[in-house]
Amino acid sequence: MALKHLLPGRLGFGTAPLGNMFRDIPADEARATVEAAWDHGVRYYDTAPFYGAGLAEERLGEVLAGKPRDAFVLSTKVGRVILDEHETDVPDFGEKGGLFEHGNPNKILHEWTADATERSIEGSLKRLGTDRLDIVWVHDIAQDFHGDAWLARFEEARTGAFRVLSRLRDEGVIKAWGLGVNKTEPIELALALDEPRPDGFLLAGRYTLLDHEHALTRLLPMAQEQNVDMVVGGPYSSGVLAGGTHFEYQQAPAEIIERVGRLKALTAKHGVGIKAAALQFSLAHPASAAVVAGATRPGRLSEDTAALNETIPAAFWTDLRAEGLVGAAAPLPHHA
Repeated sequence: MALKHLLPGRLGFGTAPLGNMFRDIPADEARATVEAAWDHGVRYYDTAPFYGAGLAEERLGEVLAGKPRDAFVLSTKVGRVILDEHETDVPDFGEKGGLFEHGNPNKILHEWTADATERSIEGSLKRLGTDRLDIVWVHDIAQDFHGDAWLARFEEARTGAFRVLSRLRDEGVIKAWGLGVNKTEPIELALALDEPRPDGFLLAGRYTLLDHEHALTRLLPMAQEQNVDMVVGGPYSSGVLAGGTHFEYQQAPAEIIERVGRLKALTAKHGVGIKAAALQFSLAHPASAAVVAGATRPGRLSEDTAALNETIPAAFWTDLRAEGLVGAAAPLPHHA
């Protein structure tokens, strides 16, 4: 099923922050944030076992257990199995190291085989307190790999997770599957396969105001040709576009800070919210089915929904292009 027909609306709620990303979030604050998403009409929720070693799934499940299951769409990910035993050493998460130091203490098995995929889904269902998943993403198969080293992991996923998820979709157990990654190369490779065929992909951080050229010139033309939809994750580039200091899970470097400053100057000139510019840019591409924004404070949901609906003058997009802040071929919401 095409994601555009499956997803209920263009704004989804991303739960990585609920896994205590960057800070130790009180349980009542996390619960109130999910409730705020629901109250603002958000009906697509994305999570993953990796987020706080199951903590985000648990917190999301506590709230959604009180909602009608047919009223929302739920996606999670495979590639990490949460074990019952606790971690005694500092876990090595590579470029995502330190993100979830306040999460659950459980050990995480990084594996994309058929058996691990089935175990991962079973664990997610239990933590989420639900009897079914709508979408399952294959998570981070190119994470922390350089050169061609990640291809071995991709092959493990192709012969394991891809085939399991394709079978579950064909059996009607899930409605769709794809890749949930922050690099474009594994999606390009997956789209080149004869089988199994993904239904879509969640691309985090690679189709934003700060980073979109590679996806724009290589990946998205392939996706459009095959009628495969994209969910845009990380539209605020780890928070730096929304008043934070992180980019790509680390402290933003000087060149990113400078670029954000130029964007803010342009939004101020036109009286436009930078969140509105970020969300609406990511959604303007024809392949974009939805954008998933994370939050840990209830007030952020009113900001996100307002940003999605904010009217942005065409002159803003014209100036954005003229100042070289977006790619020449990037589709924009308005054209002068």
